[in-house]
Amino acid sequence: MTSQVPYPSATHDLHHEAELVVALKDGGSNISIEEASSCIFGYALGCDLTRRDLQSKAKGMRRPWDTAKGFDFSAPCGEIWPKKDPSSTSTDDLKGFSLQCRVDGSLRQKADCTNLMIWSIEETISTLSKYFQLSSGDLIMTGTPAGVSSLEIGNKIEITCGPLPECSFSMAERGIN
Repeated sequence: MTSQVPYPSATHDLHHEAELVVALKDGGSNISIEEASSCIFGYALGCDLTRRDLQSKAKGMRRPWDTAKGFDFSAPCGEIWPKKDPSSTSTDDLKGFSLQCRVDGSLRQKADCTNLMIWSIEETISTLSKYFQLSSGDLIMTGTPAGVSSLEIGNKIEITCGPLPECSFSMAERGIN
């Protein structure tokens, strides 16, 4: 079943950013890289929707991107897939799979799921825990590969990566959910 995500207000240039999402079962502050893997419950696929026109305007004015990134329905996610082996490193379960995003069946983004990030998942968790208290239930969106592009009302978005449940949705008219 595909859900509907309403096209957000105040934009005419909405972009998709397919991402691997990490779900935490534990958290804390100042988590070491070595401890970070034990905090992971599992993974999901998500889409970081971005009002690119608002982001560009804010960048040009050297202002925060809050309204470009944070709005109702801005981060649809698929179901969480529990980590197979709690003692494995974060990406062992995902080796050899590619993160793919299709819009209306056309491939827009594709990257190796375990090599698409600048930092490892453990490094990301450790770094975030220096700035924020992480908790069970937190979701971390890990970044997007090349190929982001605009969306229009009526587009169907499908994000896949190996065994992970897909994240799929259609862009609906404004105000429909």
